[in-house]
Amino acid sequence: MNQILKRTLLPGLVASSLLGVNLGAVRPASADEGWLRDIGAGAATSVVTGAVTGNHSVVKNAIGGAAAGAAVHAVRGNRHKSNVVRDAAAGAAAGVVTGELTGNHHPLRNAVGGGATGALINILNR
Repeated sequence: MNQILKRTLLPGLVASSLLGVNLGAVRPASADEGWLRDIGAGAATSVVTGAVTGNHSVVKNAIGGAAAGAAVHAVRGNRHKSNVVRDAAAGAAAGVVTGELTGNHHPLRNAVGGGATGALINILNR
């Protein structure tokens, strides 16, 4: 009886708790248009740099670039002074971490894609 309850109730409980957490964290995207622009620019930049550096996993590069774009946007905050080194470093760090999480085990190539994302976002926000 205990095994039957675990097999039937536990998946539903996990799914409902994940759904509740995700719905509770949703914020309107219109709060800041810069997030979407930076995420899109990051995804596109990392796909291109991945093709140039020989890291041909397009989906993983796009995911890493989107994460790098979000990280750069978060690091920039509401500051009006641009710092290309800070933005490139934040993008590179996010690219390496996301690459490891997605199984794209090319840290140097991931850092190049993330750094390029940070530099591009810095140029776009001038």
